[in-house]
Amino acid sequence: MKEDIDPGNLPQHIAVIMDGNGRWAKQKGAARIFGHNNAIKAVREVTEGCAELGVKFLTLYAFSTENWNRPKLEVDALMTLLVHTIRGEIKTLMNNNVRLTTIGHTETLPKDCQRELAEAMRETANNTGLTLVLALSYSGRWEILEAARQLAVAVRAGELAPEDIDETRFHQKLTTANMPDPELMIRTSGEMRISNFMLWQLAYSEFYMPEVLWPDFRREHLHEAILTYQKRERRFGKTSEQLAK
Repeated sequence: MKEDIDPGNLPQHIAVIMDGNGRWAKQKGAARIFGHNNAIKAVREVTEGCAELGVKFLTLYAFSTENWNRPKLEVDALMTLLVHTIRGEIKTLMNNNVRLTTIGHTETLPKDCQRELAEAMRETANNTGLTLVLALSYSGRWEILEAARQLAVAVRAGELAPEDIDETRFHQKLTTANMPDPELMIRTSGEMRISNFMLWQLAYSEFYMPEVLWPDFRREHLHEAILTYQKRERRFGKTSEQLAK
């Protein structure tokens, strides 16, 4: 399938909701954390696949604000896994010229997670290929509220008139201000919802929602998602005839 991909029509930004770890583990008769552990290979495959193709941004929904409500044992295990994964994957990121960054309310993460993230971002800061974005303690509604608050502060300070607030200014206050909106959003496990993920940015994204559970997602599934994207007509409210002209 890789050979069929048109390199001139790649999505510059792919967003992924990595769903199905718990169900995958349950099918194996194991605890949920077993699924999370086995999801690391899928992350590596997709990251390397995007870097290889020339995709510019890959955002992975790694931990939502709602995930804090899960059982404490699972949350603690996830945070420990996050630390060890970041530490273990820096060499892979460097070998693939991948720059790591984050979006979300990362100040709520444990201190050791924050330290590992800061170190990984520092080490990969000069890489010029794919930018891998981890959405951690992230919520689309939280992000929109934060942007609205910042604009309200600017209005109250007399730095901005309410009538001057437009989509461009709003976008500049989002955590994704320095990247394009995702053209393609992938959610694994067959679930048909976006679960509070990038609510503003996904307005015109193409959705691809395969049945495969995230721990089983591999490079060929990424290629299939991109090929499906390339077969779609992105009209942005226009007609096909207008696009043809």
